Amino acid sequence: MRETRRSVRARVVAHTCDHCSPLAYELCASGGLLFVRRTDRSGDQPKTRESERLPDARARHMWLDLLLGKAR
Repeated sequence: MRETRRSVRARVVAHTCDHCSPLAYELCASGGLLFVRRTDRSGDQPKTRESERLPDARARHMWLDLLLGKAR
């Protein structure tokens, strides 16, 4: 994942809860592709990183792996 300033306009398709953990993940759609956005709120300022843009099937597979604890 690469660090970003969250400048990309994207529609959030799915997300994890950000109340239980300082880490939150969003599955986002932009320009016909999907990507995962990770926001870490554990420090003084939130740090956001985004995965590469992927076709729907590959991105949803990565999202499922993330939710199941299989993604790295």
